[in-house]
Amino acid sequence: MSTLATSSDKEFVVRRGTKEDCPVILDFIQQLADYEKEPDAVKATVQTLEENVFNKGYAEVLIAEQHQDSSVTSVGMALYFYSFSTWTSKPSLYLEDLFVIPTLRNKGVGKLLFKALGEVALEKDCGRMDWSVLTWNAPSIAFYTKVLGAKPQDEWKGMRLETEGIQNLAKLV
Repeated sequence: MSTLATSSDKEFVVRRGTKEDCPVILDFIQQLADYEKEPDAVKATVQTLEENVFNKGYAEVLIAEQHQDSSVTSVGMALYFYSFSTWTSKPSLYLEDLFVIPTLRNKGVGKLLFKALGEVALEKDCGRMDWSVLTWNAPSIAFYTKVLGAKPQDEWKGMRLETEGIQNLAKLV
């Protein structure tokens, strides 16, 4: 097990995810989609996660576990990938999804996941770490700005093409 962060009482541990974690990763993705009011948006499967995260390496995942008595339970995850900043001429770590089960929010698990992400970003010499948050998610925004010291990127507007839009790019002249 590749441990990246451990809580001071050793109850919570963050480790790198493995292919065997795909069922729990998918469950966390679905729970996050439910929380974000998009329950039908998830198209991921255990098989697509295995293929694209672990076989092809398009993304990486950290798993937060709770170690209590003699049991170990997965309680959160951070799924991320790398982009590249031309301004810093370094990689940037992009956090796609962070999820902690509702009963353990505000218990330090999210902080521990961010600590581990920071370790990864330092290890890879990242110049930046970026992520998006829904504008209505006030608790997360407060955590990011007040606890982590993150700066909102209000001057930028996110853009997206989905499958049909990507296919239409081939028709551009």
